[in-house]
Amino acid sequence: MSSEHNHQKKIAVINDLSGFGKCSLAVSLPIISQLKIQCCPLPTSIFSNHTGFDSFFFEDFTASMEPYIAEWKKLDLHFSGISTGFLGSADQIRIVSDFVKDFKGSDTIVIIDPVMGDYGSPYPTYTEDMCHRMKELVRYADIVTPNLTEACILTDTPYKAHWKISDVIELACRLVAEGPSKIVITGIPQKSYVCNLCYEKGYEPSLIKTQKVGTERSGTGDIFSAIISADAVNGVPFQDSVRKASHFIKRCILKTIELDIPLTDGVCFEEVLHTLH
Repeated sequence: MSSEHNHQKKIAVINDLSGFGKCSLAVSLPIISQLKIQCCPLPTSIFSNHTGFDSFFFEDFTASMEPYIAEWKKLDLHFSGISTGFLGSADQIRIVSDFVKDFKGSDTIVIIDPVMGDYGSPYPTYTEDMCHRMKELVRYADIVTPNLTEACILTDTPYKAHWKISDVIELACRLVAEGPSKIVITGIPQKSYVCNLCYEKGYEPSLIKTQKVGTERSGTGDIFSAIISADAVNGVPFQDSVRKASHFIKRCILKTIELDIPLTDGVCFEEVLHTLH
């Protein structure tokens, strides 16, 4: 690395910034920092608080993203990891694709969280064009972290209410065939457990189970993605990382229930952050 700015490992995290509600960049920054890696945020939009609240301030950052990125190019920044979260338009997906092409070095790990939908349907904002562009972006990834709905969208597979694990493994195989070497399909319901299926080229698939606790809250996916990203850069084995992320999120949820935090306010990960290493 030629630049004096590249003596420390860095992950570029491309996501929105919510000032309140414990999600997106507000979660990624402290989690990645706790795991001893510099987190460099690239905002896609700015929210006063996330969209689960009755009202919020919102500013689209799309027009500013390329001038922002241009300054990083001037600094000759090199990234050990590039991690993406929710992308709000086809233009943002194009900008991120260009960013990956420009900044991915031989040692850069690209982690794509294809935040496209849930419960069997794409999010209302996700157009057919955006779905197509996300499929193309995923081909540049080393690691992809879809939920079941997103895995179905990415592989043009009809969604169904009940899944055999063999069918989920087939989804993972089809995703790996597109280019990524590691897939974790998240949030698979199995009776009283929530399961994550790890699929890595050259290894047997692994199902990691965590006892279901509490109610789904904002930000847990961002915590998961941040841990997976930092661990990948730190060389932690993939299955160990998925297990660590799952167990840490469970600790966060239990502490949040104990403190009687409103559902809108996400999980109080700060209370247990010291246990993450």
